[in-house]
Amino acid sequence: EKSPGGDDDDAASLPDFGAAADGDADRNMVCGPRFFVTPSDSLAIITAYAQETIPYFKDGLKGVARSMPTSGAVDAVAQKLNLKMYEVPTGWKFFGNLMDAGSLSICGEESFGTGSDHIREKDGIWAVLAWLSILAHKNQDGRRKLVTVKDIVEEHWRTYGRSYYTRYDYENVESEKAEAMITYLRDNLEKLRQETPGLRIADDFEYTDPVDKSVASQQGVRLVFRDNSRIIFRLSGTGSVGATIRMYVEAVAPPPSEGSGSAIDKAPSEALAPLVELGLKIAKLEEFTGREEPTVIT
Repeated sequence: EKSPGGDDDDAASLPDFGAAADGDADRNMVCGPRFFVTPSDSLAIITAYAQETIPYFKDGLKGVARSMPTSGAVDAVAQKLNLKMYEVPTGWKFFGNLMDAGSLSICGEESFGTGSDHIREKDGIWAVLAWLSILAHKNQDGRRKLVTVKDIVEEHWRTYGRSYYTRYDYENVESEKAEAMITYLRDNLEKLRQETPGLRIADDFEYTDPVDKSVASQQGVRLVFRDNSRIIFRLSGTGSVGATIRMYVEAVAPPPSEGSGSAIDKAPSEALAPLVELGLKIAKLEEFTGREEPTVIT
């Protein structure tokens, strides 16, 4: 659907809303004209609007959850709305346990998976319909200028702050080299806590399931700063054919109302550059792997 007007002729010719899914539609991506909604922001925004825009949630949310590497954007919403918040390891089964126990309404992960307790799986179609419900809610008066996807996201940033976010994937790294890097980080957590300015937490994430009390350990090295910015390292697919090292970087800018120094309108690459540089230096990634550049940047 196109709306009249726009910043220029090209913008006016673009659809006002775009959505994409993978082959089985369990993952989703939401866009506006020249504007991409990160999965972490999408989860936070759906959570913020769920009770007033989605009839299924008219009586409120039981709780919300994200995978540990996913940005903390939804945490800010949960805190403001007084919702129970769960941070779980990567893997949808951890959400499923919380759903089965009646503790969770909405959940998501940074890898484009979003869902709710209407089904015990991620559901890309549901996430797109949730966004359409939000857009319909914000555009009830057809006489007014269209409230766009970008408008909704930027209003959210002004209210809750912005989590700039990126993921660096280093694929097919020799398993021994990848393991050596992670071991180096684990062995130096205390040193990092003492020597890294502004660092609040340095640990290897461990999760105790509140439902069955099972423990998942060594789920990723976390470096969390006082402003809640984070650098995270995880291994994926270790084996004889190699491993993928994933570095997740999140730079948190509080709402403008909380300080004149907050900047929610920077280019992500600019906002994230200092933490990316610090993460690569701390992990000695090039030294351990020989890789100068990531295979994929998300």
